[in-house]
Amino acid sequence: MSQQKSDYADDTEIDVTLDELPDDEIIHETVESLEANGFEVVVVDSTDDALEAIKSQIPAGASVMNGHSTTLEEIGFDDYLSAGDHEWESLPDQIWSIDDDEERQAARRESQTADYFLGGINAISQTGELVAADLSGSRIGAYPFAAGNVIIVSGVNKIVPTLDDALDRLESVAYPLENERAQEAYGVESAIAKQLIFRREADEGRTTVVLVREQLGY
Repeated sequence: MSQQKSDYADDTEIDVTLDELPDDEIIHETVESLEANGFEVVVVDSTDDALEAIKSQIPAGASVMNGHSTTLEEIGFDDYLSAGDHEWESLPDQIWSIDDDEERQAARRESQTADYFLGGINAISQTGELVAADLSGSRIGAYPFAAGNVIIVSGVNKIVPTLDDALDRLESVAYPLENERAQEAYGVESAIAKQLIFRREADEGRTTVVLVREQLGY
């Protein structure tokens, strides 16, 4: 089911103070903190630039999987991956062509070990931590270890001062919006069931954060 953020965002109350565009000084400080914590960082000005940055990161022949992400939808990555105008192995296309529920679920689990796993994040602290949550864990399960490489795309509106603020943003911005989306799409409520605090990347070059100077996702 195709959705736009506008389909559900207007019906949701969020803490707008944790969803604002930061100034250049804050972005620069955040980039320095992320890099000090072992993350590669690419800063771009637009959604088009974000998609081009992703294309340049992934080599031909790589297996590619993505977790659900409004941000990836907004930059056009989901459409690009499914259209097939690339030389990657698209694991989502393989997974959703499987009719048997158990086989499809097994394939989803195996896809966590993709060469490149892409997704979003719910908050980024200026001190260099990433915070995300999910109901099933399929969106964030690959981030800590399973995937060979991880590319996380985020609007700079997700930058907040501290880790405590990042956890607050998860509760008061990301969850209300995701809960509304889930009810619109699936008729069920979501939950912060599985939560990740990604404090540091120990494997040099494994995880790249693409920061977009726009208000994207939630």
